[in-house]
Amino acid sequence: MINNKSKYSQLIKDEAQRLGFLSCGISPSGFLEEEAPRLEKWLKNNAHGEMRYMENHFDKRLDPTKLVEGSKSVISLLLNYFPSEIQNPESYQLSKYAYGTDYHFVIKDKLKELLHTIQTEIGDVNGRAFVDSAPVLDKAWAAKSGLGWIGKHSNLLTQKVGSFYFIAELIIDLELEYDHIVSDHCGTCTACIDACPTEAITEPYVVDGSKCISYFTIELKDNIPSEVKGKFNDWMFGCDICQDVCPWNRFSKAHSEPLFNPHPELLDMTKKDWEEITQDTFSKVFQKSAVKRTKFSGLQRNINFLK
Repeated sequence: MINNKSKYSQLIKDEAQRLGFLSCGISPSGFLEEEAPRLEKWLKNNAHGEMRYMENHFDKRLDPTKLVEGSKSVISLLLNYFPSEIQNPESYQLSKYAYGTDYHFVIKDKLKELLHTIQTEIGDVNGRAFVDSAPVLDKAWAAKSGLGWIGKHSNLLTQKVGSFYFIAELIIDLELEYDHIVSDHCGTCTACIDACPTEAITEPYVVDGSKCISYFTIELKDNIPSEVKGKFNDWMFGCDICQDVCPWNRFSKAHSEPLFNPHPELLDMTKKDWEEITQDTFSKVFQKSAVKRTKFSGLQRNINFLK
C-alpha cells in the first residue's frame, strides 16, 4: 500500500514542476534551533542597518507554527530568474532579479494555484503562501528542505544551477514526507568574499547587510554615505557581484518565464540614457518591476551617486 505522505509529497512536487518551479523540497514545520542564536547575534551587531522590520516578530521568524497555526510542513520552492540576455556591461547595472515583472506577483499566483491543487486533490488542507513578504527565513527553510546549502555569501546554492532563483514557501497543516539536508560544497573557495567591493561579507557565511550595495541602493532611504563613494562598480539597483563570481553559477541556465523578460528598452540603455531618464520613461520601463520599490527619486539618487 502506498504511504499517503509519500503520495501527497510526490503530487505536490509534480504540480510544482508543472507550474514552472525549478525545484521543491519539504521539511517539518517547527523551531529553527540553529538559526536562533545566529539571528540574535546578527541583529545585536546591527547588521540590518535601517531595516528595522528585521527586529519584528522574532519568534515568528524562527517558528512557522506561530505564523501559521497548526502547520506541519514547510514546502520550499525555487523559481529561476537567470536571464538569457544581460544589460550592456558598460552601463549602470540592475540586479538580474529586477529585469522583469516583480517576482512577488508572479510567484504569489503560482503558489495560490499550488495550494488550490493541494486542496482539490487531497482535501481540507489549510496554509499560507509566502514570497519574501513575511517573517520567514526562506533560505534556512530551503536548505532544511534539501534544496541546496547556504553559501559563504549567505545565498542558497545548488550544484546544478547556482543561485539565481527566488525562494518561496507554502506552509500547510498537512504532514508530508520530508527531504534531507544536502552538504556544503563551498570548500576553500572565497571568491565572493574577495570580490565584494564594500567588504559586506565580514566572514564566511556572515553578511553585514548595512554594508551591502543592495542595502544602500534599495533599503536605505537617506543619502548614501560618502565613505562608500567609488565602491559600487556601477550598480544602481541591487548587486550581483557575489553571485556573478561564484563558480557554481557557471551552471546557471536561462529561465523560461516570459514575465521575467526585461522591457525591450532596458538592455540597451547607456549611462547617458540612465542619467537623462525621465519619470515617464521610468514608469514605462519599470511599470511592473521591483525597481518601483526604490521610486524614480531613489533611482536618480543612486545614479547621481555613481556619476
